[in-house]
Amino acid sequence: MSQAIMEKYGEARLPRYTSYPTAPHFAAMPDKAIYRDWIASIPSGERTSLYLHIPFCRSMCWYCGCHTTITERDRPILDYLDVLHREIELVAQACNQSLSVGEIHFGGGTPTIIQPDEFIALMDAIRNRLGCAPELNAAVEIDPRTLTAEMAAALGQAGVTRASLGVQSFDPAVQKAINRIQSVEVTAQAVEALRKAGVTRLNFDLIYGLPHQTVESCVATVEAAVAMRPDRFAVFGYAHIPAFKKHQRMIDEAALPDAHARGDQAEAIAKALVVAGYERIGLDHFALPDDELSVAQASGRLHRNFQGYTTDDCTTLIGLGASAIGKFAQGYAQNEVPPGLYASRVAAGELAIAKGYHLTPEDRFRAELIERVMCDFTVDVAAIAASHGFDPELILRHNPKLDELRDDGLIHMAAGTIRANEQYRFIVRSVAAAFDAYLGKGGRAFSKAA
Repeated sequence: MSQAIMEKYGEARLPRYTSYPTAPHFAAMPDKAIYRDWIASIPSGERTSLYLHIPFCRSMCWYCGCHTTITERDRPILDYLDVLHREIELVAQACNQSLSVGEIHFGGGTPTIIQPDEFIALMDAIRNRLGCAPELNAAVEIDPRTLTAEMAAALGQAGVTRASLGVQSFDPAVQKAINRIQSVEVTAQAVEALRKAGVTRLNFDLIYGLPHQTVESCVATVEAAVAMRPDRFAVFGYAHIPAFKKHQRMIDEAALPDAHARGDQAEAIAKALVVAGYERIGLDHFALPDDELSVAQASGRLHRNFQGYTTDDCTTLIGLGASAIGKFAQGYAQNEVPPGLYASRVAAGELAIAKGYHLTPEDRFRAELIERVMCDFTVDVAAIAASHGFDPELILRHNPKLDELRDDGLIHMAAGTIRANEQYRFIVRSVAAAFDAYLGKGGRAFSKAA
């Protein structure tokens, strides 16, 4: 792999493009009735997604970039769950009819920090107040260090179909440096408990670029992880942003690998997973050949949302909980980020919406371009432009970013189609950025205009 290309494009500070426009471009939504109207306009019977954010952990992992609060007491968690139930009720009241929830994702924080009966109660509230489709996919993020057999059984009883386990690294030196001690044995016990409970579809999360991490330790982690045979892996590069996440200041910057070492680690992990029988999915996911992600990629039906690569093709995603983001046909909506402010809004009988973004026709056009290139590494600009009523030259003409990528041999352009060179898979975000009209620009005020 060319060192010059690595230095020029490798892991540039570009968005992950789990949405377009990206969250920094959301603006304050002064008229909260707009959000209620969006909920009310969800078509009857249309399959809908939910995201529930549980922003609590028992201890802080120093690499963490999530919105979470550390608590040793249960009272703040119980109070938060009361608010979450109230928000579910408010959403139910805003709907004109029962929803057909077909996809649920519990994120964190650590969603399994709550008690088993509390989790079952949440799922019951969703079914009873919002309504679920006959076929429901429910996923939950798990910290294997705190998963009990009772909680695993409750997940199975509640109808959870997929669990995503945080692994990151099994290297003891790395674990000590990031304040996350987690043995292979503890992880294997969690896997066994989940499978015994009927939660058989499992994902593992791995991270490269951590302090003291090496290519050898990355490969050793993969070897230990694949022995448990999860269906999927998500592999992310550590983002060191201590100015925004103050706990990251506990990490010794001198122990962080440089850009070249990070690239070697990422590629070593990818090669080890492929050798173990996993297929590369998009930028940073891997799946067994018979997994739904692999099938979706092969058939051009892979999608991308706030959880990364997915088979979820729902138009509507309702976000519940502090900082949760939803997506509607009309645009994006994000709840208040601080849990206290979120709670006070809901306690006042209000939907806790804070920011939003109303999509324009051009936004929808560019969003589809970005999703397809992020998922397929190729995009038929001319065909997508025609389906949205735009001239493809809006994208193709006088686009210096595309010209630079082409001149560097990273993309091929012909007959209105752009294809990224998969040898340089890591540059796909740079291709997506060439379609981004807002990159490097400030946000705009929220507008009701379509």
